[in-house]
Amino acid sequence: MKNKYFAGVSANVFLLGIVSFLNDFSSEMIMPILPMFITALGGGGLSVGLIGGLRDSISSILKVFCGYWSDKTGKRKIFVFSGYLTSGFFKLLLSFSTLWQHILVFAGLERVGKALRTASRDAIISDSMPRQKGKGFGVHRTFDTTGAILGSGVVFILFWFLGFDFKTIIFAAALLSVFSLIPLYFVKDRKRKFQDTTLRLSLRNLPKPLKLFILVSGVFALANFNYMFFILRAQRLFAGRLSIGVPILLYILFNIFYALFAIPFGNLSDRIGRKKVLVTGYLLFSLTSLGFAFFNSLTAFMVLFALYGIVHAIIDGNQRAYVADLSSGQLRATALGIFHSATGLAALPASLIAGFLWQTIAPGAAFIYGSIAGIVSVILFFTLGEHFVAEKV
Repeated sequence: MKNKYFAGVSANVFLLGIVSFLNDFSSEMIMPILPMFITALGGGGLSVGLIGGLRDSISSILKVFCGYWSDKTGKRKIFVFSGYLTSGFFKLLLSFSTLWQHILVFAGLERVGKALRTASRDAIISDSMPRQKGKGFGVHRTFDTTGAILGSGVVFILFWFLGFDFKTIIFAAALLSVFSLIPLYFVKDRKRKFQDTTLRLSLRNLPKPLKLFILVSGVFALANFNYMFFILRAQRLFAGRLSIGVPILLYILFNIFYALFAIPFGNLSDRIGRKKVLVTGYLLFSLTSLGFAFFNSLTAFMVLFALYGIVHAIIDGNQRAYVADLSSGQLRATALGIFHSATGLAALPASLIAGFLWQTIAPGAAFIYGSIAGIVSVILFFTLGEHFVAEKV
């Protein structure tokens, strides 16, 4: 298959970017109101931690199996399609929730769709721009986050100006997600041979530097608890309609900075190396989390949500690009799946610890925990960094 390019970007990356744009437009109509939907249906800090951690874990833990099966069968596109379809179905069911336990079930199962699609989609992106992986993932994340900005902007309009309730907004978002399937038809999936291998053998064949980086990223995942706590932290400063409207606007600010900096930091990692960029991101997360623990004003939250967006711009795409750098082409989806599963295993205890500290001590305690765990990941990165192989930049 000849890989076509538009303005220096692979056609596959461009099309998958449109898919993610539409899907995230839908998802981000839900994300900023989800923690407030949970509390409106009777959930507390531990409930938020359980739902947030379970969503991250279900998705990430299953990615290794979906990634492995994609490598074994030699197919990518079918996993991507079925993943987006599954997510849309459970978003629809989520809109009918009447108890926070319903959200636990439907929001968790919606993440199965993410598990199905992510490793295979990331493998297509990596294979489509093999010499500019950082740029490829940065472009994709920018499409993704631009959809998030518009989606969270629309949810603010629907809530603030049109008076839609949470359930109606989620129902509309679910219907919109169907359109994300259309551009997938035009994505070209290169034919690969069926591989007679087992998951155990694939795990054993991963290079040592990749295993060490997965360990480091897993420790950082223990620090990086679910985004919903950041929204609830800001919500506590306001009352009435402002307690919903302002956190949505801050979430939009987060996504704007995420979108603005995803490509620049992807390009930067292509030039100077992933390790330097990732260590900077881990350290910035630790400082940002500390800020959420001790500052409590609108101005402070505006700065902190902007920094939180920059942290995601630095880390999200570049971690995936680094995993792709350290893995072979035939096992790339498996490697990406293992990476996502390792970080997913840490996501549930991370959010449960944060929820416990939030509910039993104080909200600030959760963010102090995140800051300390972030520093530990930085120290570990420096300690193990000399064992990483030379990067393919």
